[in-house]
Amino acid sequence: MKTDIEIFKQTPLFHNINENDLEAVVGCLDGIKRHYKKGTLILSEGEPQKRIGVILSGCIQISSEDVFGNRNIMEQLETGDMYGAAFACAGIKKSPVNVTAVQDSTMWFADVEKVLTVCPHACPFHQLLVKNMVYILARKNVALNEKIEHISRRSTREKLLSFLSGQAKKEGKQHFRIPFNRQELADYLCVDRSAMSTELGRLKEEGLIRFNKSQFWINGI
Repeated sequence: MKTDIEIFKQTPLFHNINENDLEAVVGCLDGIKRHYKKGTLILSEGEPQKRIGVILSGCIQISSEDVFGNRNIMEQLETGDMYGAAFACAGIKKSPVNVTAVQDSTMWFADVEKVLTVCPHACPFHQLLVKNMVYILARKNVALNEKIEHISRRSTREKLLSFLSGQAKKEGKQHFRIPFNRQELADYLCVDRSAMSTELGRLKEEGLIRFNKSQFWINGI
């Protein structure tokens, strides 16, 4: 079992901060740790949002829902990942998304102002934290552009092929595992689950893909 400090070392926010200094940095930010059971709503739309969260263990989903109840999964995050940076840095006071634990999860939260503002103790690491925050926001922008690329395709078939191709390229191999079940994948791609399942079956019949639950094989790559 990894310690919290070992997980912090793998988190982009604390990149290039050595282990000897990391404990002092984390203490300076005065964060709090919380545990959540699977299925717990960690943060709901409209709630105050000024903290960033680091996942110490487990898995969470970021989603939004329209007034008709249609869910859009924006991203799924795992141990070491961070969420809330873009909204907190943008000064958005209320969360525009829901944050849900899809596994039993442990989170560490810190006020974004303490990350971006030099502390009274003149901690020498805040400039590095700000640099790391810019990197994180840039990566979030890249991930958002990837999703836009998938969902901007005209048909369910094209959206599926774009997403699966992107996953294969990311993994660098034909066989890979996606982070979603069928309903979650449909919500991520903004398509009807039944229509998506039908299209997956057609792609399999045509010999373009094979799949077993969340595992996929793309033929011909």
